[in-house]
Amino acid sequence: MSRTQQVCIARVVQVSSYVLLLLDLRKQARQLENELDLKLVSFSKLCTSYSHSSARDGRRDSSDTTPLLNGSSQDRMFETMAIEIEQLLARLTGVNDKMAEYTNSAGVPSLNAALMHTLQRHRDILQDYTHEFHKTKANFMAIRERENLLGSVRKDIESYKSGSGVNNRRTELFLKEHDHLRNKSIALILLSTTLRSSDRRDNKHCYGNKRKYDFTERNVEVDSEQNEHFGQYPF
Repeated sequence: MSRTQQVCIARVVQVSSYVLLLLDLRKQARQLENELDLKLVSFSKLCTSYSHSSARDGRRDSSDTTPLLNGSSQDRMFETMAIEIEQLLARLTGVNDKMAEYTNSAGVPSLNAALMHTLQRHRDILQDYTHEFHKTKANFMAIRERENLLGSVRKDIESYKSGSGVNNRRTELFLKEHDHLRNKSIALILLSTTLRSSDRRDNKHCYGNKRKYDFTERNVEVDSEQNEHFGQYPF
């Protein structure tokens, strides 16, 4: 076997090893993306349930002086899910970084172009998930802060009414108007979150179909490249 043939075979083996490593990394990325998708849906539902419970509490009779929202269990769930999602995002970032490292080391122009396209798609998905997480988290915290503030205001008003013995009609109207505006704001937040989640799932479905085509096309390119190398230098 000539030196040229040995170099060619070594190069093909090297490229093949890179491809196998990248396929494994892509598998890891897809698994993490699926986990994140499920976690983000649950995270969004938690925000929705928190909003609905606060809206129901806001419609209670004004004579009810119990706390507006007992959200301690939801708060703990929120913190736990937020940590889990942050960890998944960090793991997916690490996988994407490794994919970028191996993509730059592959050394085959036609292969690099396909891999760069795939890598960019995974980066786009990571960016979308990160944005969705921070947006939902911000909405949840904003609703919680409003509920805490409103609970404090209601307690002060009820305390004043109990002390004076006067049923202040203007105060009642103010509270009703405040509740109306708050519920309208919550509804807009929920609608925005639902639309973003729906768009993300639609885009993920479209990308899933295209990803199957890209994967088949890349396999053909790799097989053609290997056949070309071995065809030029037969044993």
